[in-house]
Amino acid sequence: MLLTLLLFFGSAGAIYGACEFFVNGVEWLGGKLNLGATATGTVLAAFGTALPESAVTFVAVIFGKTPAARDIGVGAALGGPLVLATIAYAVVGAALWVNFRRLRRPDRIVRVDHRRLARDQSWFLAIFVVKVGLGLVAFALKPWLGVLFLLAYAIYVRAELRRDDHAPAEEILQPLKLRPSDAEPAMRWVATQTLLALVVIAAASRLFVVQLEAIGVAFALPPSLVALVLSPVATELPETVNALIWVRQGKERLALANISGAMMIQATIPSSLALFATPWLFDAPLIVAGMVTAIAIGYLGWLFRRGRVDARWLLPVGLLYVVFAAFVGWHAGR
Repeated sequence: MLLTLLLFFGSAGAIYGACEFFVNGVEWLGGKLNLGATATGTVLAAFGTALPESAVTFVAVIFGKTPAARDIGVGAALGGPLVLATIAYAVVGAALWVNFRRLRRPDRIVRVDHRRLARDQSWFLAIFVVKVGLGLVAFALKPWLGVLFLLAYAIYVRAELRRDDHAPAEEILQPLKLRPSDAEPAMRWVATQTLLALVVIAAASRLFVVQLEAIGVAFALPPSLVALVLSPVATELPETVNALIWVRQGKERLALANISGAMMIQATIPSSLALFATPWLFDAPLIVAGMVTAIAIGYLGWLFRRGRVDARWLLPVGLLYVVFAAFVGWHAGR
C-alpha cells in the first residue's frame, strides 16, 4: 500500500511538471503555426492531452474481450465530458478567485471571448444530446452513425482554425523551457519539448489511473464507483492541470479553450469508437451522467452568453460532480 501511495503521488507530481513543459511548448507551437490563443487551446492543446483518454476508449472497445471490458470504454466516453464540464471549469473559477490579487486584477472577472465560448457550449450540447439519445434506443444502423461524430469534430476543427484571434498583451510567450536563452527558439526545439512532455503526461496518467484503481480495491470501493467517478477524474487530470497552470499565469483564455476543445473531442471521437464496437446502450448511472453533463453545459452556456462571468460563478458546476458521485455510490450500494 505504501508503494501504491508513493506511485500515486509521484505520478501526480510528474503530470503537473510535464504539463508545465507542455503548456509552454504548445503556446510556442501555436505561435509557430500562426494560430491565435483560442485555436491553440481548442485544437493543439486539447488534441494533445485528449489522446491518452481516447486511447483508453479505443483499447477498451476494440480489444476488450468481454462486455464488461467494453463497458469501460463506454463509461470513459461519458465520464470524460462530465469531469471537464464540472470539475475542470470549477478549478478555473477557484484558481482565478484565489490568484486575482497576485495577477494584479481589479476584479475576478474571467477574461475570455464569451460569445465564442457560448457558441462552443452550444456545439457541444447539440452533439451530446444526440450522443445520449442514441444510448437510450437500439436499432441496426446505429454503429454507422459513429461516422457522423467524426465528421462533426472535423467541421468543428475547421471552424476553429478559420476564426483568427490574437492573444492579448498579458499572454506574451514565456521563454521555451528547453531553450530559455533563445528569443526565438527553432521549431525543432518547440516540437521536441511539446512531444516529450506529452509522452510523460500519457505515461504518468496511465500510472496514476492504475494506482487509483489499486486504491479503490484496497478500500473495497465498488467497481462502478471507481470506473465512473474516480477514473474519469484521473484521465482528465492533464486538461485540469493545464487549466490550473494557465490561470495562474493569467491566461484563462487558453485554459478555457483547452477545456472546451477537449470536451468536443470527448463528445465525438471516443463516442464514435464506442458506437462502432459496442451496443451503446446506457444503464441508470450513464443516463444520470448524461443528464448532469447537460445541466452543467446549459448553465455554462447561459453564463457565457451573459458576456460577463465572475470566477465564483464557475464554482457551482463542481458541486454537480459531487451529486453524481453520491448517486453512483448509492446505486452501487443497493
